[in-house]
Amino acid sequence: MASPLPDLSSSPWRDRVRVLTDAPVRDGDYVLYWMTSARRTTWNLALERAVRWAEALERPLLVFEPLRAGHRWASLRHQAFLWQGMEDNARALSGTCASYLPYVEPSHGDGRGLLHRLASRAALVVGDHSPAYFLPRMTAAAAKTLPARLEVVDGTGLLPLWSTDRIFHRAHDLRRHLHRSVADYLGVSPLSDPLKGARIPDGIRLPDLSPWPTATSLDALQVDRSVGAVALRGGPVAANARWSEFLTERLTGYEEHRNHPDEDGASGLSPYLHHGHISPHQLFHQLTRAEGWTPDRITGPPNGRREGFWGLSPGAEAFLDQLLTWRELGYRAAEHQPCYDQYHSLPDWARATLEAHEADPRPHLYPLDALESARTRDPIWNAAQRQLLREGVMHNYLRMLWGKRILEWTETPAQAFDAMMYLNDRYALDGRDPNGVAGVAWVMGRYDRAWGPERQVYGKIRYMSSENTGRKLRLRRYLARYGGR
Repeated sequence: MASPLPDLSSSPWRDRVRVLTDAPVRDGDYVLYWMTSARRTTWNLALERAVRWAEALERPLLVFEPLRAGHRWASLRHQAFLWQGMEDNARALSGTCASYLPYVEPSHGDGRGLLHRLASRAALVVGDHSPAYFLPRMTAAAAKTLPARLEVVDGTGLLPLWSTDRIFHRAHDLRRHLHRSVADYLGVSPLSDPLKGARIPDGIRLPDLSPWPTATSLDALQVDRSVGAVALRGGPVAANARWSEFLTERLTGYEEHRNHPDEDGASGLSPYLHHGHISPHQLFHQLTRAEGWTPDRITGPPNGRREGFWGLSPGAEAFLDQLLTWRELGYRAAEHQPCYDQYHSLPDWARATLEAHEADPRPHLYPLDALESARTRDPIWNAAQRQLLREGVMHNYLRMLWGKRILEWTETPAQAFDAMMYLNDRYALDGRDPNGVAGVAWVMGRYDRAWGPERQVYGKIRYMSSENTGRKLRLRRYLARYGGR
């Protein structure tokens, strides 16, 4: 056996790895990487960790990427996006020193026991850590039953989720924490290609997998087909193409144009970040390299302000605030705040003011099916909902207005929260993501403060109206595109 793996207290593994099954590393046939949320072959800390284990143990590496059919929001839209990513991963791993086993569950329960069977022959299992959706429950269940050591690796953001268990209630507070501690992590990032130059033996002896049927086409999937696939292609190849185009052509005007729907100034990376098709570490590294930035250009004090800390261009600073503040704020809530995706997790002051105005008359009340099919009296809201239905995405600024109007149009704030979560999780390609939950919760006061004057329905929650939005934003082309039925 080669020299042992470096201690977990060393970089980059400090605060990134947890051992969930305290079993010894065995003399197995291979190292198993269970790919569930970092669905890519580049800039992937969990894959890098599995490679290091395979080298140390002189064992082959098996990359196992499953796609479940049985979770609540499994639909043709989401499964097709992930399927396309699996096609990319198959091509990327072909001819490398790793073996790739994709598995697509045709219907709920068909894949039950497959991970256990693969783990029974493994020296150990390395998995992804994510606090999103059903993944924590799935990982915890596996830790109770797997017959091998299970390590999980957190590569979700620039700051490890386990670097602190503090719950941040404002973006300002997380910025201050990030500004004080980010220097500890800037010098360490995942390898851009963890398989390049790896010394891993070839030849995997797989167990008999015939008891587990696999889907060979999207037509074979028994999932919700009423939410159809969209034109936006999933996968690391499409993610990197979109990122390259944004970095070279739209970053400069990002701060000015991102809030105007007509300008299409946003990055469009949220679905790819959610599905793990691109890494936030890659985005940070390549953006700062494009700006000619080095850590000694950090100029701002740790005061929590949105601009001025990094010493970058305005567009780059605005993008990093979305990537490193708002995205990680949502992930940290998912990791450390119980029931983060439920109404009762909202701040006490927000629930108190909303519930004090629960009996206020609403301008209109729409049932969920009217909201779902974009049948309201508000043309801007309808256009945003139609974009979500047709394309699986919604303009970032309009998503805030979209949520505020749902608050006005439902009988209670708890029903409004549930309606937003339902529509977002069912139709948005980045639904079920902690960042999406953060957006819904922000509509109802999380990460915000009390505002005046106190209004009907809203109470002290920040108010937004379609009339003001129509005056502030450039919307003519957007409404022409999504305004019709």
